[in-house]
Amino acid sequence: MKHADLTEFDAPRARLVREAVAYAFNVSPDEMIAPTRRSSSVALARQVAMYLTHVAFELSLSQVAVFFGRDRTTASHACHVVEDRRDDPEFDACLDRLEGFLRAAPEPGPGLDFHA
Repeated sequence: MKHADLTEFDAPRARLVREAVAYAFNVSPDEMIAPTRRSSSVALARQVAMYLTHVAFELSLSQVAVFFGRDRTTASHACHVVEDRRDDPEFDACLDRLEGFLRAAPEPGPGLDFHA
């Protein structure tokens, strides 16, 4: 397995982050992984999602980049941008809530079999 490969649990975690951030920022989750930059609101949401994927689930920057269709330096830049914005108390509180939600999520699993 290459260092940047996503494990069977990493991709579901990254999808959860993308969906949660898209919801919180009121943007389309598909726009966040589009190959072009998109609007500034989508770009910020993508940066936050990259940051939270790295911080909440401890994926490497290379793994984060693979999931979001970017390179490692872009993922690193996203993390720096978000860290700098955490000086804003409202932004920081929003990220704290999102991170708490993500860390409280159950581990990805095979799903429930209600017919057993």
